Amino acid sequence: MQATENTNDDFLFIDDSDEDDIIDELNGDAWKVLIVDDDPEIHSVTQLALSDLVVLGRRLEYLHAYSGKDACELIEEHDDIVLVLLDVVMETDDAGLNVVKHIREELCREDIRIVLRTGQPGYAPEESVIKDYDINDYKTKTELTRRKLVTTVYAAIRSYQQISTVSQNRKGLEKIIEAAADLLELHSVQAFGQGVLQQLNRLLGDDVCGLFCARGQGIISSADDLSFYILGQQGHSAVIVNQKLETLKNEQISSQVASCFQQKQHSFNDKNVSLYLASGGYRAVIFLELANELTETQQQLIEVFLTNIAIGYENVHLFQKLRNAAYKDWLTELPNRLEFVNLLDQFSNSENQDLVAALVDINHFSDINDGLGQDVGNLLLAAVAKRLSGLSDQCQIARVGADVFGVIGPSEFINPDCLSALFYQPFDAGEQKLPINACIGFCTKEYARLPGVKVLNQINIALNLAKKNREQHCMYYMQEMEDKTLWRLGMIRQLRTDFSEKRLELWYQPQLSLETGKVIGAEALLRWRTADGAFISPEIFIPLAEYSGLIIEIGDWVIHQACLQINTLEEQGFDKVSISVNVSIPQFRRSNFVDNIIETTKAHKVQASKLELEITENILMDEPQVVIDSLLKLKEQGISIALDDFGTGYSSLSYLQKLPFDRLKVDRSFVNDITQPGQSLIADTIINLGKQMNLKVIAEGVEDLAQEAHLKEQGCHEVQGYYYAKPMPEQDFLAFLKENQ
Repeated sequence: MQATENTNDDFLFIDDSDEDDIIDELNGDAWKVLIVDDDPEIHSVTQLALSDLVVLGRRLEYLHAYSGKDACELIEEHDDIVLVLLDVVMETDDAGLNVVKHIREELCREDIRIVLRTGQPGYAPEESVIKDYDINDYKTKTELTRRKLVTTVYAAIRSYQQISTVSQNRKGLEKIIEAAADLLELHSVQAFGQGVLQQLNRLLGDDVCGLFCARGQGIISSADDLSFYILGQQGHSAVIVNQKLETLKNEQISSQVASCFQQKQHSFNDKNVSLYLASGGYRAVIFLELANELTETQQQLIEVFLTNIAIGYENVHLFQKLRNAAYKDWLTELPNRLEFVNLLDQFSNSENQDLVAALVDINHFSDINDGLGQDVGNLLLAAVAKRLSGLSDQCQIARVGADVFGVIGPSEFINPDCLSALFYQPFDAGEQKLPINACIGFCTKEYARLPGVKVLNQINIALNLAKKNREQHCMYYMQEMEDKTLWRLGMIRQLRTDFSEKRLELWYQPQLSLETGKVIGAEALLRWRTADGAFISPEIFIPLAEYSGLIIEIGDWVIHQACLQINTLEEQGFDKVSISVNVSIPQFRRSNFVDNIIETTKAHKVQASKLELEITENILMDEPQVVIDSLLKLKEQGISIALDDFGTGYSSLSYLQKLPFDRLKVDRSFVNDITQPGQSLIADTIINLGKQMNLKVIAEGVEDLAQEAHLKEQGCHEVQGYYYAKPMPEQDFLAFLKENQ
C-alpha cells in the first residue's frame, strides 16, 4: 500500500538527535535556499529541521514557492539563490521537472544546486531523471531523516561554493586575458598605468581607488630626479597625473609605495594593497585602497594579472623610447616635425579661435655653421629653443627643420612683435655671442585646415613669402597666397607637359642694319601655344620655367633649334643672317653650360659667329667671375656675345672692359621716349659708349620713323621693333626675308 502524502511528511520528525550536527564558525552572511512545495507544512518542517544549520560559516536564509510557476519567478528575481529543495509533483505531475528545465536551459544557471524531493518514488526512474534534467540529488521524502537532510544540504552548498570559486577563477582568468590584450594596445606609460587601474577595477568587481607610481626620470619630460611620479589614477583627481607622489601630501601612501619599491614584493592588508610590478629593469608600484579585504581568490587573480601584464609594462617603455626617437628632436629635446604635425592636427580641431601657429626660420644659419663650426651651430639652436620655450606655458614649441622652429599658442604670445622681440638680444653659443634674426610665417585658427600637414603647408607658404619680402620678415597666411601657389604649380605642370609634347615654338623678330636697311639677324623668342591654341605670355611662363628649373631643358632645346634655323637660312641663301638667343641665370649656373653650347654648334656644323648669346646685367651680378670665364671660353670658339637691357641693372661699367661683348642692346624703355625733349640722354650715352668701345649697338623697341631718325643721327648701328616687323613663326620669317632681300 502506497503511503499518503501526510504519512511521508513524518520523516522530518524522526528523532536522530544522537547523531552529530554539521556546524561551522558563524559569520554575518547567509546562503539563500529556495523551498518549492505545494504543501505549506513541508515548508515549515523543512525550515524547522534546518533552523540551526551553519554551512561554511553562514546561516541559511529561506525563500518559499508553492508552485512551479512561483519558483521560476523567484529564481529570476534572486540571482543569489544557491540551493533549491524542489518537489516534483505540484500543480502538474512534472511541475518540478519543468522548474529544473527553466533553471538550466532558459536561465542558464549551471551553478544553482537542485535537490529533487518526491513523495512518489515510482514517478520517474532516479537515474533517468538525474541524467536528463541535470539534478544534483534525488531523494524520496520517506528516506530523508533530519540528519540526511542536513547532510544533503551541506553537501549541496559546499558543491555550490566550489563551483562558484571555479567559475569566479574562470571569469577572472578571462578578464585577465582580455585585460592583457587591451593593455598591449596602449603605447604610452601614462596610458598603460591608467589602463592597469581600470582593469584591476574590472577584475576585482569593486570601485577601486588607486595610484600607478614609478620613477619619473625618462618618462616625465621635466623629471630630472628619482622621485616617484603618479602615472595613472583611479578615484582621485586627474590633475595629479604626471605630478610627484608627494603632491598628495599623504605620508602613509608615500611610505608604502617606497617600501614596496625597495623590498620588491607585494604588501597586503585589510585596508590597502601595494603591488610590485617589474620587467626588464622597468619597475612600478600600484597602490590600491580597499573597501573590503581581498579574498584569497582575488589575491591569486591579482598575482596572475601582474604576471601577464609585466611584459606589457616593459614593452610600453620600449615603445615610448621608439616614439621619442621618432617624434623627438635629439638636440633640443623638443618635439620634431612629425610630432609638430600631430600638434597641428590638435590645433586645427581646437575650438579656441585665438590660437596661432607659426614657423620661425633663422636667417643665414648655414653661414654660422660653416664659419664657426657645427658645435657652435648646435649650441645656437639649443639657445634659440630655450628662448622660444620661455614664451609661455601655454605655447607648444617644436624643431621642424635644421634651422626652423614651430610654435603654437595664443595670439597674445604668437605674433610678430613677441616673436621678433626674442631675437633683439644676441644668443649665447658657448663662448660666442651671436646676433641673429629670423623670418616668420603665421597661420591663424581661422584659416587652419585639416589635417595638420595641410596647416604646415599653409604656414610654409607664408614663411616663404616672408623670406622673399625685403621689407617685411613676417607674413600671415591668406587664402589668396595658396591660390597663387596652386596656380603657379598648375602652370609649371602644364608647361612641362606641353614642352614634352612639342608645343613650345621659336618665333623670330628681324634685326636690321640702319645703314643698309637689310636684315642682318633675328632674335629667337619663345612662344607657348597651349593645346587649345591659346598663347601664354613669356612674361608669365619664363619666370615659371626658371623657378622650376625647366629652363635648363628648354634652354638646351632653344640652342638646338637656333642651330637648325641657322642651317635652314644658309640652305635658303641667307648666309649672312645670324640668330640671337637669350640665356638665363640658371643656365649659366650649370657647370657644363659652355661645353654643351660648343658641342651643339659643332654637332650641327654651324658657323659659330652666326650664333649670338644675349645675357642681361642680372647674370653679370649673379657670379661675375664665373660669367667672365664662361664668356671668354665661348668667345674663343667664335660665338658672339650681346649685353641685353644695358643700363637697366646695377652692374659696374668696368665689366664692359673685361667681358668680350660684340654688341650692346639699348633697352626699349630708353627708346620709347627718345624723341621727347630731354628723354634721349641715356640712349644717346649708351650708343656713344658702344661706339667708343668698338661694339655694335642695336636699339630694340623701335616703333616709328622719328625714333629711327634719331637713332640714325646718333650713329646707332642696328634696330629691331614693331616698326619693322613683329616676332613671327619660322615660315613667316623666311617669307619676310625673301621679300626684303
